[in-house]
Amino acid sequence: MRAPSSFFWPSYADLLTALFVVMMVLFVLSFRLFREREEQLELFATNYKKIKELEQALHRLDESPYFEFQPQNQRYELMVPVQFAQWEYEIPQKYTKNLIEAGQQLQALIEEADRASIANELDVKYLVIVEGMAARDPRDPQINRDRTFIQQTYLLSYQRALALASLWKRNGITFDKDNFELIIAGSGIYGAGRYNGRGEEGKNRRFLIQIIPKTGQIQKREHEELDE
Repeated sequence: MRAPSSFFWPSYADLLTALFVVMMVLFVLSFRLFREREEQLELFATNYKKIKELEQALHRLDESPYFEFQPQNQRYELMVPVQFAQWEYEIPQKYTKNLIEAGQQLQALIEEADRASIANELDVKYLVIVEGMAARDPRDPQINRDRTFIQQTYLLSYQRALALASLWKRNGITFDKDNFELIIAGSGIYGAGRYNGRGEEGKNRRFLIQIIPKTGQIQKREHEELDE
């Protein structure tokens, strides 16, 4: 039997050394990526915890007689039973006092939550959604499927939400545009969480409020001003 070449063992040793170096480099890179990923996850977990704490702070609206939380839809209903005349969006005078007080409580609470986020060094912005709703016609179910009628209810519910936001603005209830984006919305005769059943449809002439914490910047727009 022939003896192994004198070049075999040096070459074999060099190969093992090269493999060892490659494995060490891969291990270092993998460990570094793992540590970076772990730090990102820790940051996400910390931010998530702080955002949940802010959401809990916003639940102080539950203490107000003007707001009721809907856990199934994660939003608040403004519990001022505004009774609009049919196809009207102007808010009757008798409801303005309670609506202004509700807006003041909402403003104070979200400003308090914003101060808490600053104290926690958390860059959180807020979307404040004011949503108007409309009632279906209980006397003529067929018209509720009419496309023109549906479009009209979308416009009507939006105008009601805009009337509320304008009422708040006229009475000094505003939200810092650097930290809050106010969205006016109308869901017409659709949307989640509507009242159903005999005699309940009229309750859908109402307002819903959603406050959504989010990270990142809110881009300013030139057309943010509400009509007086």
